[in-house]
This record gives sequence, structure tokens and C-alpha cells, in this order.
Amino acid sequence: MKIRKIQPNGDLTSTNNNRNRYKIAAIAIIVLSTASFFGYQYFKTESKTICLGTDTKIYDAYKDAVVLIKHRYGYFAKINGKEFQLNVQDAKEETIYGTGFFIDTNGNMVTNKHVLQPWNSSDEESEKVNTTTRNLRMKIASILTKDVPENEYESFIDRNWSHASVSYDEGDGEGDYEETSEETSEPAGEEFVSSNETTTDTSAVSTDIAASIPVKDYVAIDDIEVYVKTLDIEVALHDSNDTWINCEINKVSEDNNIDLGILQLADHKTPASVTNIINLDNAIDDDKSLAPGQKAIMVGYPMGMDLAQTNSGIKVQLYNGQISKESDGNKIQYSITSTHGASGAPVFNECGQLIAVNFSGVDQVQGINFGIVAKHLHAL
Repeated sequence: MKIRKIQPNGDLTSTNNNRNRYKIAAIAIIVLSTASFFGYQYFKTESKTICLGTDTKIYDAYKDAVVLIKHRYGYFAKINGKEFQLNVQDAKEETIYGTGFFIDTNGNMVTNKHVLQPWNSSDEESEKVNTTTRNLRMKIASILTKDVPENEYESFIDRNWSHASVSYDEGDGEGDYEETSEETSEPAGEEFVSSNETTTDTSAVSTDIAASIPVKDYVAIDDIEVYVKTLDIEVALHDSNDTWINCEINKVSEDNNIDLGILQLADHKTPASVTNIINLDNAIDDDKSLAPGQKAIMVGYPMGMDLAQTNSGIKVQLYNGQISKESDGNKIQYSITSTHGASGAPVFNECGQLIAVNFSGVDQVQGINFGIVAKHLHAL
């Protein structure tokens, strides 16, 4: 084997050259790593504002984030602390459908306040509910007596509801229901009595009969509460096979002009199938920038289950139009075709940025609908 001899000076020079090469390589790695890191960060930041460009891309990006909401509610009574659901003819439970969309990974969804509290959806609806609850209270007070045990309130009211009356006198605390009875005819005037006939005093007999009839002691109307309450509220995902997930109401707007609310999954976890939430940081906060003629795209569930249910499961739908009127600071008008069930649906611009939450329309004319502008979502 041939051995190569290295001169001392050459060995030192070679060593220094190797060290220099290592330093250069290390610096290059650091520079490239730093560039890659900032490039990645730049990409992440810039990716938030990438314009999706087409309706199909917007639909594909967010279809899994948009849910169908089913809300079932009914009338309840509370009497002397005993609460129970009313199942009488005047207090049937209701089921409504709406739309919502995921905004984070904790199961939070945006929808309309009137989907979460339909009994407070408008002055007209509130007045209707108030009238119903008032009439229900009076009817209960007209038939429910104090001798009925608390655990029999519900069954007693169900059995005797046909006798209930709304003409309840709140002043005396007694019901005005009168049991039907056969009427007896009496002479119209005084009857002539001959001198040889003895007269009978009937006043004492009448008093005894009246005293023998028991007086009904009714539950006072002030001891009766009637109100509307959620029975259950659930959501179904796009492409699910009629599978419903339990939810809870998180918050509703305290401003009557802002029809928005937050719904949350009971387990506080957004499903893994939702790959893209609708990021509120990417929403259009400046509603003054929304001009008539700009495109508007809605993804939702108009008509609720009637259109959502298909042979292959629940399917969300896409509808588009354009902005029709400038924002008034709270709402914006657009020409998207929509109807009941699409309340709470997200409305996007042509890039896929959230601009509004659909909340109302004109039933008589299609293409006149309104959304709460996205800037109000941050207040929730």
C-alpha cells in the first residue's frame, strides 16, 4: 500500500481550508433556513387573502363548514314550582330549520338570532307568542283547582282543556267555567193561593241547596307561568346521512337590529370532516367597500329538509347574485334567490371572503334578500 506523505505546512493549510468550508456551509444553511421560514410565514399570511375566483371553488372550500340547523321548541307551564310541557291544542310544539357555519375548531357556529329564539324574531312574532301565553294562563286558571295534586297538573289540564275559557276574571281569582245543567222552568208571576190552602216557605229550602253546592277554589293566575322553551337544537353536516348532532345556544345579540347568534356543539369540538372553517379574520369588515353590482354568493339550506334531503344524504346548496344596495351599517341587500331555511347562511364575495350573514327576504318576490354585514360578528 502506498502511503502519501503530507508536509506539516500543507496539513495546516488543508485544515484551515476545511474549517472555512464548514463555516460557509453553516452560514448557507442558516440563510436558507431563515429564508424558508420567512417565506413560509409570508405564504401563510398571504394565503388568507388568496382569491378563490369561482363559485365552484368557494363551494368546495366551505361546503363542509355549513350546517343545517333543526330547532324544536314548545310551550311550558310552571305552577307552584312544578314545570311541565303543555301538549294541548293551543300549545303545539314547533320545528324550524335554519343554516349555520363553523368559525373555529371549538364547535362554535354563527347563525341568526331568530333561528335560536324564533319566538323573539320580530315584533309581530313576539306579540303573537305573548298573546298565546296570556291566553294559556287564563285557560289554565279557569279549570285548575287547588285540590289537584301537583303531579297530576299535566294530565288534569289535558283532560279538561275543552272546558277551559279565556274569559278569566283576574280580579277575584276564580274561574268562570260553569258546568252545564238542565234548566228548570219556573212560573212567570205569583200564583193565586186560596184561603183554604197553606203556603210553603221555599226560601229556606233554596238557601240550603245553594249552601250544599261546593265552591271551587281555583289556582290563582299569578301562580301560573307560561313560556316558550327549546326542547332540542341539533345540526346536520353536508353529506351526512340524516345524522343530527346535539348543540347548545352560546350567545345571541342583545341588539334587536343585529340578527346574529352563536350556536355550539355540545362536545365543543368541530368535526374532523370540516377541513376549512370560515375564518372571521378574513371577513370584510369595511361594509362601505361593498358596492352594488359586486358578486354575492350564498351557501346554505333554503327550504330546510325539503331541499336538503337527497337519496345520498343531506346536501348544501349554492346560490348567487349581486349586491343590490349599499350597506346601511347593519344590513345589505342582494339579489340572491333564498327562502326560509337559509337564515344564517354565509354570503361571500367573489374571492370567498365573508361579507354578510343571510337573515331575511321578501316572501312575495324572489331576489330581494338581506344579510347582516360581517363586521358585527366581532361584537359577539
